[in-house]
Amino acid sequence: MSSLEEIRAARFEKLKLLEKKGINPYPASTARTHTCAEARKEFEAEKEMVLAGRIMSLRAQGKIIFFDINDGSGRFQIFLKKGDPISDENFELFEQAFDIGDFVEVKGTLFLTKQDEKTLLAGEVKMLSKSLLPLPEKWHGLSDVEERFRKRYLDLLSNPEVRQIFELKEKFWKSVRDFLKKEGFMEVETPTLEVTTGGAEARPFKTHHNDFDVDVYLRISVGELWQKRLMAGGFPKTFEIGRVYRNEGSSPEHLQEFTNMEFYAAYMNFENGKELIKKLYRTVAWEVFGKSTFETRGHKFDLEDEWQDLDYVETVKKMTGVDVINDSEDKLRSKLEELGVKYDGENRERMTDSLWKHCRKSISGPAFLINHPKLIAPLSKEHPDNPNLTKTFQVIIAGSEIGRAHAELNDPMDQARRFVKQKELIERGDEEAMMPDDEFVEMLEYGMPPTFGFGFGERFFAFLVDKPLRETQLFPLMRPKTLNINVHN
Repeated sequence: MSSLEEIRAARFEKLKLLEKKGINPYPASTARTHTCAEARKEFEAEKEMVLAGRIMSLRAQGKIIFFDINDGSGRFQIFLKKGDPISDENFELFEQAFDIGDFVEVKGTLFLTKQDEKTLLAGEVKMLSKSLLPLPEKWHGLSDVEERFRKRYLDLLSNPEVRQIFELKEKFWKSVRDFLKKEGFMEVETPTLEVTTGGAEARPFKTHHNDFDVDVYLRISVGELWQKRLMAGGFPKTFEIGRVYRNEGSSPEHLQEFTNMEFYAAYMNFENGKELIKKLYRTVAWEVFGKSTFETRGHKFDLEDEWQDLDYVETVKKMTGVDVINDSEDKLRSKLEELGVKYDGENRERMTDSLWKHCRKSISGPAFLINHPKLIAPLSKEHPDNPNLTKTFQVIIAGSEIGRAHAELNDPMDQARRFVKQKELIERGDEEAMMPDDEFVEMLEYGMPPTFGFGFGERFFAFLVDKPLRETQLFPLMRPKTLNINVHN
Protein backbone atom coordinates (compact mmCIF):
# COMPACT_ATOMS: atom_id res chain seq x y z
CA MET A 1 0.00 0.00 0.00
CA SER A 2 1.37 3.40 -0.99
CA SER A 3 2.10 5.96 1.69
CA LEU A 4 0.19 9.22 1.82
CA GLU A 5 3.22 11.10 0.55
CA GLU A 6 3.66 8.67 -2.35
CA ILE A 7 -0.01 9.12 -3.31
CA ARG A 8 0.37 12.88 -3.13
CA ALA A 9 3.50 12.77 -5.31
CA ALA A 10 1.72 10.63 -7.91
CA ARG A 11 -1.24 13.00 -8.01
CA PHE A 12 1.09 15.94 -8.33
CA GLU A 13 2.49 14.32 -11.47
CA LYS A 14 -1.06 14.09 -12.82
CA LEU A 15 -1.54 17.78 -12.08
CA LYS A 16 1.62 18.58 -14.05
CA LEU A 17 0.32 16.44 -16.92
CA LEU A 18 -2.83 18.55 -17.08
CA GLU A 19 -0.79 21.75 -17.06
CA LYS A 20 1.51 20.38 -19.76
CA LYS A 21 -1.53 19.87 -21.97
CA GLY A 22 -2.56 23.47 -21.40
CA ILE A 23 -5.40 22.58 -19.01
CA ASN A 24 -5.95 24.72 -15.93
CA PRO A 25 -6.55 22.22 -13.08
CA TYR A 26 -8.25 24.93 -10.99
CA PRO A 27 -10.50 27.00 -13.29
CA ALA A 28 -12.54 29.83 -11.82
CA SER A 29 -15.93 28.89 -13.27
CA THR A 30 -18.13 26.05 -14.47
CA ALA A 31 -20.87 25.77 -17.08
CA ARG A 32 -23.06 23.59 -14.84
CA THR A 33 -26.74 23.74 -15.79
CA HIS A 34 -28.30 21.51 -13.11
CA THR A 35 -27.56 20.18 -9.64
CA CYS A 36 -27.50 16.42 -9.12
CA ALA A 37 -30.81 16.68 -7.26
CA GLU A 38 -32.35 18.62 -10.16
CA ALA A 39 -31.05 16.06 -12.65
CA ARG A 40 -32.88 13.32 -10.75
CA LYS A 41 -36.06 15.35 -10.37
CA GLU A 42 -36.15 16.62 -13.96
CA PHE A 43 -34.89 13.39 -15.54
CA GLU A 44 -35.86 12.91 -19.16
CA ALA A 45 -34.08 10.48 -21.49
CA GLU A 46 -31.90 12.17 -24.12
CA LYS A 47 -32.04 15.49 -22.27
CA GLU A 48 -28.74 17.38 -22.37
CA MET A 49 -27.23 18.60 -19.10
CA VAL A 50 -23.97 19.81 -17.59
CA LEU A 51 -23.37 18.49 -14.07
CA ALA A 52 -20.52 19.17 -11.66
CA GLY A 53 -19.31 17.61 -8.41
CA ARG A 54 -16.69 15.58 -6.61
CA ILE A 55 -15.87 12.07 -7.84
CA MET A 56 -16.89 9.76 -4.98
CA SER A 57 -16.47 6.35 -6.61
CA LEU A 58 -14.95 5.08 -9.83
CA ARG A 59 -15.31 1.74 -11.66
CA ALA A 60 -13.29 1.22 -14.86
CA GLN A 61 -13.30 -1.76 -17.21
CA GLY A 62 -11.59 -1.52 -20.56
CA LYS A 63 -13.26 1.09 -22.73
CA ILE A 64 -16.01 1.99 -20.24
CA ILE A 65 -15.93 3.88 -16.96
CA PHE A 66 -18.66 4.46 -14.41
CA PHE A 67 -18.22 7.04 -11.67
CA ASP A 68 -20.45 8.88 -9.17
CA ILE A 69 -20.27 12.59 -8.46
CA ASN A 70 -21.64 14.46 -5.44
CA ASP A 71 -22.34 18.20 -5.52
CA GLY A 72 -23.84 18.51 -2.04
CA SER A 73 -27.41 18.12 -3.27
CA GLY A 74 -26.90 14.40 -3.86
CA ARG A 75 -25.13 11.87 -6.08
CA PHE A 76 -25.45 11.15 -9.80
CA GLN A 77 -23.94 8.40 -11.91
CA ILE A 78 -21.74 9.22 -14.93
CA PHE A 79 -20.96 6.84 -17.80
CA LEU A 80 -17.96 7.18 -20.10
CA LYS A 81 -17.63 5.07 -23.24
CA LYS A 82 -14.48 5.53 -25.26
CA GLY A 83 -15.20 7.12 -28.61
CA ASP A 84 -18.98 7.14 -28.11
CA PRO A 85 -19.59 10.04 -27.63
CA ILE A 86 -16.52 11.06 -25.62
CA SER A 87 -13.36 11.45 -27.70
CA ASP A 88 -10.54 8.97 -27.35
CA GLU A 89 -8.26 11.81 -26.22
CA ASN A 90 -10.64 12.99 -23.45
CA PHE A 91 -11.25 9.40 -22.31
CA GLU A 92 -7.53 8.64 -22.11
CA LEU A 93 -6.84 11.89 -20.26
CA PHE A 94 -9.49 10.92 -17.72
CA GLU A 95 -7.78 7.54 -17.22
CA GLN A 96 -4.38 9.18 -16.81
CA ALA A 97 -5.14 12.25 -14.67
CA PHE A 98 -8.48 11.92 -12.84
CA ASP A 99 -8.96 10.38 -9.38
CA ILE A 100 -11.58 9.85 -6.71
CA GLY A 101 -11.79 13.16 -4.86
CA ASP A 102 -11.38 15.38 -7.95
CA PHE A 103 -14.05 17.95 -8.77
CA VAL A 104 -15.22 17.66 -12.37
CA GLU A 105 -17.68 19.11 -14.85
CA VAL A 106 -19.48 16.63 -17.11
CA LYS A 107 -21.45 17.46 -20.24
CA GLY A 108 -23.71 14.80 -21.71
CA THR A 109 -27.18 13.33 -22.17
CA LEU A 110 -29.40 11.48 -19.74
CA PHE A 111 -30.35 7.80 -20.08
CA LEU A 112 -31.49 4.85 -18.00
CA THR A 113 -29.20 1.84 -17.56
CA LYS A 114 -30.50 -1.72 -17.75
CA GLN A 115 -30.79 -1.55 -13.96
CA ASP A 116 -32.97 1.58 -14.29
CA GLU A 117 -30.25 3.79 -12.83
CA LYS A 118 -30.52 7.43 -13.87
CA THR A 119 -27.21 8.18 -15.59
CA LEU A 120 -25.45 10.86 -17.64
CA LEU A 121 -23.68 9.65 -20.77
CA ALA A 122 -20.64 11.89 -20.88
CA GLY A 123 -19.49 13.58 -24.05
CA GLU A 124 -16.93 15.73 -22.26
CA VAL A 125 -15.27 15.75 -18.85
CA LYS A 126 -13.46 18.82 -17.53
CA MET A 127 -11.31 19.17 -14.42
CA LEU A 128 -12.57 21.76 -11.92
CA SER A 129 -10.24 21.07 -8.99
CA LYS A 130 -7.50 18.45 -8.81
CA SER A 131 -7.24 16.75 -5.41
CA LEU A 132 -3.73 15.97 -4.20
CA LEU A 133 -4.70 13.88 -1.17
CA PRO A 134 -7.02 10.84 -1.25
CA LEU A 135 -10.38 10.57 0.45
CA PRO A 136 -10.63 7.87 3.12
CA GLU A 137 -11.59 4.61 1.39
CA LYS A 138 -13.48 3.44 4.46
CA TRP A 139 -14.54 5.81 7.19
CA HIS A 140 -13.83 3.13 9.79
CA GLY A 141 -10.16 3.71 9.05
CA LEU A 142 -10.39 7.30 10.36
CA SER A 143 -11.56 6.49 13.86
CA ASP A 144 -9.41 8.93 15.85
CA VAL A 145 -11.79 11.50 17.36
CA GLU A 146 -9.30 14.35 17.11
CA GLU A 147 -8.69 13.63 13.42
CA ARG A 148 -12.45 13.56 12.78
CA PHE A 149 -12.86 17.00 14.33
CA ARG A 150 -9.70 18.42 12.76
CA LYS A 151 -10.68 17.14 9.30
CA ARG A 152 -14.38 17.76 9.69
CA TYR A 153 -14.69 18.21 5.92
CA LEU A 154 -13.83 14.52 5.48
CA ASP A 155 -16.10 13.59 8.37
CA LEU A 156 -19.03 15.38 6.72
CA LEU A 157 -18.22 14.02 3.27
CA SER A 158 -17.89 10.40 4.33
CA ASN A 159 -20.38 10.07 7.17
CA PRO A 160 -24.05 10.79 6.35
CA GLU A 161 -25.01 10.62 10.04
CA VAL A 162 -22.67 13.50 10.88
CA ARG A 163 -23.99 15.59 8.00
CA GLN A 164 -27.55 14.90 9.17
CA ILE A 165 -26.75 16.27 12.64
CA PHE A 166 -25.93 19.67 11.17
CA GLU A 167 -28.88 19.65 8.83
CA LEU A 168 -31.07 19.01 11.88
CA LYS A 169 -29.25 21.73 13.83
CA GLU A 170 -30.02 24.29 11.13
CA LYS A 171 -33.70 23.25 11.30
CA PHE A 172 -33.53 23.47 15.12
CA TRP A 173 -32.46 27.11 15.21
CA LYS A 174 -34.83 27.99 12.35
CA SER A 175 -37.69 26.45 14.32
CA VAL A 176 -36.73 28.49 17.41
CA ARG A 177 -36.44 31.70 15.39
CA ASP A 178 -39.72 31.14 13.55
CA PHE A 179 -41.55 30.34 16.80
CA LEU A 180 -40.38 33.50 18.53
CA LYS A 181 -41.17 35.74 15.57
CA LYS A 182 -44.63 34.20 15.35
CA GLU A 183 -45.07 35.05 19.05
CA GLY A 184 -44.25 38.69 18.34
CA PHE A 185 -40.56 38.85 19.32
CA MET A 186 -38.14 41.06 17.39
CA GLU A 187 -34.67 39.69 16.64
CA VAL A 188 -31.81 41.96 17.74
CA GLU A 189 -28.01 42.04 17.86
CA THR A 190 -26.11 43.11 20.97
CA PRO A 191 -22.37 43.56 21.66
CA THR A 192 -20.04 40.58 21.88
CA LEU A 193 -17.28 42.73 23.41
CA GLU A 194 -18.14 44.15 26.83
CA VAL A 195 -16.42 46.27 29.45
CA THR A 196 -18.12 44.17 32.13
CA THR A 197 -19.58 40.71 31.63
CA GLY A 198 -23.17 40.26 32.70
CA GLY A 199 -26.08 37.91 32.44
CA ALA A 200 -24.39 34.77 33.73
CA GLU A 201 -21.79 33.50 36.17
CA ALA A 202 -18.73 32.30 34.30
CA ARG A 203 -15.05 33.04 33.82
CA PRO A 204 -14.73 35.28 30.72
CA PHE A 205 -12.13 35.54 27.98
CA LYS A 206 -10.23 38.80 28.29
CA THR A 207 -8.61 40.88 25.58
CA HIS A 208 -7.48 44.48 25.01
CA HIS A 209 -9.16 47.19 22.93
CA ASN A 210 -6.22 49.11 21.46
CA ASP A 211 -8.17 52.14 20.27
CA PHE A 212 -9.85 52.79 23.64
CA ASP A 213 -6.85 51.37 25.58
CA VAL A 214 -9.14 49.37 27.86
CA ASP A 215 -9.52 45.71 28.69
CA VAL A 216 -12.70 44.11 27.34
CA TYR A 217 -14.33 40.70 27.63
CA LEU A 218 -16.01 38.34 25.22
CA ARG A 219 -19.64 38.06 26.29
CA ILE A 220 -20.79 35.16 28.46
CA SER A 221 -24.51 35.64 27.74
CA VAL A 222 -26.52 36.66 24.69
CA GLY A 223 -26.86 40.29 25.65
CA GLU A 224 -28.97 39.93 28.81
CA LEU A 225 -28.16 43.35 30.23
CA TRP A 226 -28.42 44.91 26.75
CA GLN A 227 -31.78 43.35 25.97
CA LYS A 228 -33.09 44.63 29.31
CA ARG A 229 -32.01 48.09 28.21
CA LEU A 230 -34.21 47.52 25.16
CA MET A 231 -37.13 46.80 27.49
CA ALA A 232 -36.47 50.15 29.15
CA GLY A 233 -36.27 51.70 25.68
CA GLY A 234 -39.80 50.60 24.84
CA PHE A 235 -39.36 47.37 22.88
CA PRO A 236 -41.92 44.88 24.25
CA LYS A 237 -40.33 41.58 23.09
CA THR A 238 -36.81 40.89 21.84
CA PHE A 239 -34.60 37.87 21.28
CA GLU A 240 -31.10 37.08 20.07
CA ILE A 241 -29.43 33.89 18.87
CA GLY A 242 -25.65 34.17 18.95
CA ARG A 243 -22.27 32.93 20.10
CA VAL A 244 -21.09 33.23 23.70
CA TYR A 245 -17.70 32.49 25.23
CA ARG A 246 -16.77 31.06 28.62
CA ASN A 247 -13.18 30.41 29.61
CA GLU A 248 -13.91 27.22 31.50
CA GLY A 249 -13.36 23.48 31.29
CA SER A 250 -14.71 21.13 28.63
CA SER A 251 -17.12 18.25 29.14
CA PRO A 252 -19.82 16.47 27.12
CA GLU A 253 -22.13 19.36 28.16
CA HIS A 254 -19.71 22.31 28.24
CA LEU A 255 -17.52 24.08 25.69
CA GLN A 256 -15.79 27.45 25.66
CA GLU A 257 -17.69 28.69 22.58
CA PHE A 258 -21.28 27.86 21.77
CA THR A 259 -24.61 29.26 20.55
CA ASN A 260 -27.25 30.55 22.95
CA MET A 261 -30.69 32.04 22.61
CA GLU A 262 -32.17 34.56 25.03
CA PHE A 263 -35.49 36.38 24.88
CA TYR A 264 -37.09 39.08 27.03
CA ALA A 265 -40.76 40.03 27.23
CA ALA A 266 -42.06 43.10 29.02
CA TYR A 267 -45.20 42.60 31.12
CA MET A 268 -45.14 38.79 30.74
CA ASN A 269 -45.79 37.09 34.08
CA PHE A 270 -44.01 34.02 35.42
CA GLU A 271 -46.75 31.45 34.77
CA ASN A 272 -47.39 32.69 31.24
CA GLY A 273 -43.67 32.39 30.66
CA LYS A 274 -43.74 28.74 31.73
CA GLU A 275 -46.52 27.97 29.28
CA LEU A 276 -44.63 29.70 26.47
CA ILE A 277 -41.50 27.65 27.21
CA LYS A 278 -43.40 24.37 27.16
CA LYS A 279 -44.96 25.35 23.86
CA LEU A 280 -41.55 26.32 22.43
CA TYR A 281 -39.84 23.04 23.43
CA ARG A 282 -42.70 20.91 22.13
CA THR A 283 -42.90 22.85 18.86
CA VAL A 284 -39.18 22.48 18.19
CA ALA A 285 -39.24 18.75 19.00
CA TRP A 286 -42.13 18.03 16.63
CA GLU A 287 -40.93 20.31 13.80
CA VAL A 288 -37.34 19.10 13.82
CA PHE A 289 -37.60 15.47 14.97
CA GLY A 290 -41.25 14.58 14.49
CA LYS A 291 -41.60 13.28 18.04
CA SER A 292 -41.73 14.36 21.68
CA THR A 293 -40.12 11.35 23.40
CA PHE A 294 -36.34 11.09 23.60
CA GLU A 295 -33.68 8.93 25.24
CA THR A 296 -30.36 10.52 26.17
CA ARG A 297 -27.64 10.23 28.84
CA GLY A 298 -29.41 7.23 30.37
CA HIS A 299 -32.70 9.15 30.74
CA LYS A 300 -36.01 8.91 28.90
CA PHE A 301 -38.38 11.88 28.79
CA ASP A 302 -41.49 13.01 26.93
CA LEU A 303 -41.94 16.74 26.38
CA GLU A 304 -45.70 16.21 26.11
CA ASP A 305 -45.82 14.95 29.72
CA GLU A 306 -46.87 17.23 32.56
CA TRP A 307 -43.95 19.40 33.64
CA GLN A 308 -43.47 18.99 37.40
CA ASP A 309 -42.47 21.92 39.65
CA LEU A 310 -39.47 21.09 41.87
CA ASP A 311 -38.61 23.40 44.77
CA TYR A 312 -34.85 24.07 44.79
CA VAL A 313 -34.31 24.09 48.55
CA GLU A 314 -36.72 21.24 49.29
CA THR A 315 -35.32 19.03 46.52
CA VAL A 316 -31.73 19.41 47.74
CA LYS A 317 -32.84 18.84 51.33
CA LYS A 318 -34.78 15.71 50.39
CA MET A 319 -31.88 14.22 48.43
CA THR A 320 -28.94 15.25 50.66
CA GLY A 321 -30.36 16.26 54.04
CA VAL A 322 -28.84 19.74 53.69
CA ASP A 323 -30.82 22.99 53.97
CA VAL A 324 -28.85 25.31 51.67
CA ILE A 325 -30.53 28.40 53.14
CA ASN A 326 -30.16 27.76 56.89
CA ASP A 327 -27.39 25.19 57.36
CA SER A 328 -23.80 26.33 57.92
CA GLU A 329 -21.16 26.47 55.19
CA ASP A 330 -19.28 23.78 57.13
CA LYS A 331 -22.25 21.45 56.77
CA LEU A 332 -22.48 22.15 53.02
CA ARG A 333 -18.75 21.55 52.65
CA SER A 334 -18.91 18.35 54.67
CA LYS A 335 -21.78 16.97 52.58
CA LEU A 336 -19.97 17.76 49.32
CA GLU A 337 -16.89 15.93 50.58
CA GLU A 338 -19.03 13.00 51.69
CA LEU A 339 -20.64 12.79 48.24
CA GLY A 340 -17.29 13.15 46.48
CA VAL A 341 -18.44 16.23 44.59
CA LYS A 342 -15.68 18.46 43.23
CA TYR A 343 -16.35 22.19 43.14
CA ASP A 344 -14.55 25.50 42.60
CA GLY A 345 -14.66 28.40 45.01
CA GLU A 346 -14.84 28.22 48.81
CA ASN A 347 -18.07 30.15 49.25
CA ARG A 348 -21.71 29.40 49.93
CA GLU A 349 -22.82 30.23 46.38
CA ARG A 350 -20.51 27.69 44.75
CA MET A 351 -21.24 24.99 47.33
CA THR A 352 -25.01 25.48 47.01
CA ASP A 353 -24.83 25.27 43.22
CA SER A 354 -22.62 22.18 43.38
CA LEU A 355 -25.00 20.37 45.71
CA TRP A 356 -27.91 21.03 43.39
CA LYS A 357 -25.96 19.88 40.31
CA HIS A 358 -25.27 16.62 42.12
CA CYS A 359 -28.99 16.17 42.83
CA ARG A 360 -30.26 16.97 39.34
CA LYS A 361 -28.34 14.07 37.77
CA SER A 362 -31.12 11.67 38.80
CA ILE A 363 -34.02 13.79 37.48
CA SER A 364 -35.26 12.85 33.99
CA GLY A 365 -37.89 15.57 33.66
CA PRO A 366 -39.26 17.48 32.01
CA ALA A 367 -39.50 19.65 35.11
CA PHE A 368 -39.24 23.24 36.27
CA LEU A 369 -36.81 23.85 39.13
CA ILE A 370 -38.26 26.84 41.01
CA ASN A 371 -37.49 29.11 44.00
CA HIS A 372 -33.72 29.50 43.63
CA PRO A 373 -31.77 31.01 46.54
CA LYS A 374 -31.09 34.69 45.97
CA LEU A 375 -27.33 34.20 46.27
CA ILE A 376 -27.18 32.16 43.04
CA ALA A 377 -29.66 34.30 41.06
CA PRO A 378 -28.32 37.88 41.29
CA LEU A 379 -30.49 39.21 38.43
CA SER A 380 -33.86 37.77 39.49
CA LYS A 381 -36.72 39.32 41.43
CA GLU A 382 -37.03 38.44 45.08
CA HIS A 383 -39.75 35.88 45.87
CA PRO A 384 -42.73 37.75 47.40
CA ASP A 385 -43.16 35.10 50.12
CA ASN A 386 -39.51 34.55 51.06
CA PRO A 387 -36.74 37.20 50.84
CA ASN A 388 -34.08 34.45 50.63
CA LEU A 389 -35.51 33.11 47.35
CA THR A 390 -36.06 34.43 43.82
CA LYS A 391 -38.56 34.15 41.00
CA THR A 392 -36.36 31.90 38.87
CA PHE A 393 -36.81 28.57 37.17
CA GLN A 394 -34.66 26.15 35.25
CA VAL A 395 -35.84 23.57 32.72
CA ILE A 396 -34.54 20.18 33.86
CA ILE A 397 -34.23 17.41 31.28
CA ALA A 398 -32.16 14.22 31.43
CA GLY A 399 -30.33 15.23 34.60
CA SER A 400 -29.21 18.61 33.33
CA GLU A 401 -30.24 22.26 33.02
CA ILE A 402 -31.67 22.92 29.56
CA GLY A 403 -32.87 26.49 29.98
CA ARG A 404 -33.18 29.19 32.63
CA ALA A 405 -35.79 31.89 33.24
CA HIS A 406 -36.12 34.88 35.55
CA ALA A 407 -38.71 37.37 36.62
CA GLU A 408 -36.12 40.03 35.90
CA LEU A 409 -35.02 42.27 38.73
CA ASN A 410 -35.99 45.90 38.05
CA ASP A 411 -35.51 47.39 41.54
CA PRO A 412 -32.31 49.51 41.18
CA MET A 413 -31.55 49.54 44.92
CA ASP A 414 -31.91 45.76 45.24
CA GLN A 415 -29.79 45.25 42.10
CA ALA A 416 -27.06 47.54 43.47
CA ARG A 417 -26.96 45.57 46.74
CA ARG A 418 -26.64 42.28 44.89
CA PHE A 419 -23.84 43.64 42.73
CA VAL A 420 -22.02 44.60 45.94
CA LYS A 421 -22.38 40.98 47.06
CA GLN A 422 -21.00 39.74 43.74
CA LYS A 423 -18.08 42.16 44.02
CA GLU A 424 -17.25 40.71 47.43
CA LEU A 425 -17.19 37.22 45.90
CA ILE A 426 -14.84 38.43 43.16
CA GLU A 427 -12.52 39.98 45.76
CA ARG A 428 -12.49 36.63 47.58
CA GLY A 429 -11.25 34.92 44.41
CA ASP A 430 -14.48 33.74 42.78
CA GLU A 431 -13.71 34.01 39.06
CA GLU A 432 -17.29 33.12 38.06
CA ALA A 433 -19.08 35.79 40.10
CA MET A 434 -20.93 38.46 38.12
CA MET A 435 -19.16 41.75 37.49
CA PRO A 436 -20.98 44.84 38.81
CA ASP A 437 -22.39 47.14 36.13
CA ASP A 438 -23.12 50.65 37.40
CA GLU A 439 -24.54 51.81 34.05
CA PHE A 440 -27.05 48.98 34.20
CA VAL A 441 -28.15 50.10 37.65
CA GLU A 442 -28.46 53.66 36.31
CA MET A 443 -30.76 52.33 33.56
CA LEU A 444 -32.92 50.69 36.22
CA GLU A 445 -33.20 54.04 38.00
CA TYR A 446 -34.78 55.45 34.85
CA GLY A 447 -37.17 52.51 35.01
CA MET A 448 -37.58 49.07 33.40
CA PRO A 449 -41.02 47.42 33.08
CA PRO A 450 -41.77 44.05 34.72
CA THR A 451 -39.95 41.64 32.41
CA PHE A 452 -39.74 37.89 31.90
CA GLY A 453 -36.46 36.58 30.52
CA PHE A 454 -35.45 33.13 29.30
CA GLY A 455 -32.55 31.46 27.55
CA PHE A 456 -31.11 28.13 26.47
CA GLY A 457 -28.10 26.99 24.51
CA GLU A 458 -27.25 24.38 21.92
CA ARG A 459 -26.99 21.86 24.77
CA PHE A 460 -30.75 21.39 24.25
CA PHE A 461 -30.10 20.29 20.67
CA ALA A 462 -27.22 18.03 21.76
CA PHE A 463 -29.55 16.28 24.20
CA LEU A 464 -32.24 15.77 21.56
CA VAL A 465 -29.75 14.07 19.21
CA ASP A 466 -28.05 12.31 22.17
CA LYS A 467 -24.54 13.49 21.29
CA PRO A 468 -21.79 15.21 23.28
CA LEU A 469 -21.85 18.96 22.69
CA ARG A 470 -18.57 18.83 20.77
CA GLU A 471 -20.08 16.42 18.23
CA THR A 472 -22.76 19.01 17.42
CA GLN A 473 -20.31 21.78 16.51
CA LEU A 474 -19.04 21.96 12.96
CA PHE A 475 -15.55 23.06 13.94
CA PRO A 476 -14.82 22.63 17.66
CA LEU A 477 -11.64 24.33 18.84
CA MET A 478 -8.54 22.15 18.43
CA ARG A 479 -4.97 22.57 19.58
CA PRO A 480 -2.84 23.80 16.65
CA LYS A 481 -1.02 21.15 14.66
CA THR A 482 2.16 21.73 12.64
CA LEU A 483 2.07 20.43 9.07
CA ASN A 484 4.96 20.19 6.63
CA ILE A 485 3.46 20.84 3.19
CA ASN A 486 5.94 19.98 0.44
CA VAL A 487 5.60 21.95 -2.79
CA HIS A 488 6.76 19.92 -5.80
CA ASN A 489 8.46 21.86 -8.55
